[in-house]
Amino acid sequence: MHLHILGICGTFMGGLALLAREAGHRVTGCDAGVYPPMSTQLQEQGIELIEGFAPDQLALKPDLYIIGNVVSRGNPLMEAILESGAPYISGPQWLGEHLLQGRHVLAVAGTHGKTTTSSMLAWVLSQCGLQPGFLIGGIAPGLEVSARLGQSQPAAGQARPLFVIEADEYDTAFFDKRSKFVHYRPRTAILNNLEFDHADIFADLEAIETQFHHLVRTLPASGRIIHPAHDAALERVLARGCWSGTRLLDSPAGWQAGEPDEQDHFDVFRDGQPVGRITWSQTGAHNRMNALAALAAAEHVGVAPDTAITALSSFGGVKRRMELRGTVRGIAVYDDFAHHPTAIATTLAGLRHKVGPARILAVLEPRSNTMKLGTMAQRLPAALGGADLVFCYGETQGRHALGWDPATVLAPLGSRATAYSDIDALVHSVAAQARPGDHVVVMSNGSFGGVHERLLAALDPVIPGSQPSHTATATPSP
Repeated sequence: MHLHILGICGTFMGGLALLAREAGHRVTGCDAGVYPPMSTQLQEQGIELIEGFAPDQLALKPDLYIIGNVVSRGNPLMEAILESGAPYISGPQWLGEHLLQGRHVLAVAGTHGKTTTSSMLAWVLSQCGLQPGFLIGGIAPGLEVSARLGQSQPAAGQARPLFVIEADEYDTAFFDKRSKFVHYRPRTAILNNLEFDHADIFADLEAIETQFHHLVRTLPASGRIIHPAHDAALERVLARGCWSGTRLLDSPAGWQAGEPDEQDHFDVFRDGQPVGRITWSQTGAHNRMNALAALAAAEHVGVAPDTAITALSSFGGVKRRMELRGTVRGIAVYDDFAHHPTAIATTLAGLRHKVGPARILAVLEPRSNTMKLGTMAQRLPAALGGADLVFCYGETQGRHALGWDPATVLAPLGSRATAYSDIDALVHSVAAQARPGDHVVVMSNGSFGGVHERLLAALDPVIPGSQPSHTATATPSP
């Protein structure tokens, strides 16, 4: 079958394309922005990419159009598809109906930590020889790709082949306003946390809780819901009805993490009893919670806690989650996906635990739809309180323009915070103020104009014609 995917370079749709190609379909696709790393992944798999949404793509005559939620009415190709009467379907629905049927789906939902927890879980199951399929919104170095179909037959000791999926609450498509995750029919569901987000499509937290309630309704009685013990929003969700078994995190009655040492290694407890110690390179309380969730989910499919802990201790992290992009003259530059005040605060707290009294310079681009609308803006000064200096970038024109003034919002931070509408000016300012021993963490859910490499270059003045001396990774930002 020939599938043509609209919005193919998004993390979900790009992963879907890889899975469809692996399943034997011919896959082509288009997007308004065809750029690495997703474009590289797709082209390496022989998937033809077309820039833009021109109506002449109807001439491809695919058997089915798969529509990403980046596409809306008025999109020229979508309008042509509607006029022609050609068959189309959303990405999540196609995935649920054609690739997830018959599998034990382990879904990871929540406002924060979905990508990292999904990667941890897929890593553990892979290390244990269970050959899971997965679709994740990021790339863990050990997993090599963001999506893999996995084994089509159950591994030894399993009733069904396993599939790990990052389960997003964002809406499915312009013609299907349900959350993506209701299409996945999981048997194991991690509900990491729940806060208000996606202000562009949800009126309030109660509206998101309703979507999580719909997800809970899809689990069978033999399924399992894994959730933290002290999350009021999730408690309200489960109080509306729960028909499956549950497992608590951060509780003596479930899975619990001991106090971390200086390297963020920690003991793991299950029902109050020690079951092992995780020794890894990850940092922060959020990653300890992500680890507990992955361990609890692995247990539901038969992985012994000590085996899972051994596997998780070798987990190498996820790109764009406190990823070290380079070190210049003793100044470290990190890339992090944090774009919500809670995630920003958690990222900075984890880095502070790691670096102690060293200076932290936070470089922020509020780029998500929620942040651009200003719904969370008043929470930013407190969220950024863990940084010694704050550099905030916000466009004043175009589709990524902010609906609020960063300088005004960040005024409570005083001289520690400055706002910029020009990336070059921001880069120059950071480079001028950074000094050896500093840690510069760039936080954005977009490409941020390649600011990471620009910062590394600005921090590393060289004689014209010579080669830069910084040790930066070659991985481009999504």
